[in-house]
Amino acid sequence: MTRQITITAEYFRQYRQKLGFSNQADVKNFFGAKDITPTVDLNYIALLNERLYNIIDKVNAVVDNDIKIDDLNTFKKEHIDKTFEIMKANNILPILNNQGRRPEQVYYSWMRGYVLSNYFLKALGLVFEVDTSTIDLIGDDNLKNIETFKRTPKADLEIKLNGKEKVRIEMQSGFTGINDIKQHKVLEAKRVFRDFGSHTLAIHFDLYNGQVAFIKLDEIEDNSVNWITRQQMEGQTVFNIDQNYFIWKITESPVKYKEINFD
Repeated sequence: MTRQITITAEYFRQYRQKLGFSNQADVKNFFGAKDITPTVDLNYIALLNERLYNIIDKVNAVVDNDIKIDDLNTFKKEHIDKTFEIMKANNILPILNNQGRRPEQVYYSWMRGYVLSNYFLKALGLVFEVDTSTIDLIGDDNLKNIETFKRTPKADLEIKLNGKEKVRIEMQSGFTGINDIKQHKVLEAKRVFRDFGSHTLAIHFDLYNGQVAFIKLDEIEDNSVNWITRQQMEGQTVFNIDQNYFIWKITESPVKYKEINFD
C-alpha cells in the first residue's frame, strides 16, 4: 500500500526556512545566483568603446558632407569617454541589467544609441532648419543616478517649428535590418497629443541599410497591419516600420521636414 503524504504550503515555508530563507524571492535569487553582482570587465568595456569609435568613424566617412562631424576626436571624448567616466564614477555600470544580459552588453547597447543620437543632431538641425543649440533635450536618462537611468516612453528631443509649434522627437537607431517601434512609445505619443496637442515624430536611423524613416507616432492606427509580436523581444508587441516610411538615404543630403508627405 502506498503511504499517503500530504505536502502543504506550510511545509514549503518551513523547508525554505530550514534552508535559511524567509523570503521566497531570496530563495529564487540564491538558486539562480541572481544575488551575485558580476564584476564589470573594464578591458571588455575598453574594447566596446573602441568599437563605438569605429562606428562613428565609418558612419562619418559615408554620410553626406553637410552632416559630417569635423572634429571627431573632440566628439568621441565628449560623448564616449566622458560619458563612460561619469557612469563609472557613479557606480552605474555594475547594476546595469536587462533580461540577464551582462552589464557590459547593456552598457554598449545604450551607449550605441546615445552616441549616434548625438552624432545625428547636426542632421536634425538641417531636417528641421533650426539651430541645434535650440533643440531641447527632454529625455529622462540620467548618467549619475541609477534610479533615473531608465528608458521611459518620454521622447528624447523637442523642437520648436517656426518658433511656435512644438514637435517631440524620438530618435532610434537600428543595426540588424529589423526596424521596430515599441508599443509603449506609440501609446505615450498618443497621450501627449491628447493632453498637449503636440505631435511626436520617430526618426529611425537604419544603420544596417543606410536609410532613415520618419513616422508620426500619434497617428499610427490601432488596427494597423504593421503591429506584430516580435519573438526576439520576449514576445513584445511592436510596430514594424514599413519600407515606405524610409525616405532619406544617409549618404545623401537630409530631407526637409516641411517637404515630407505624411499622408
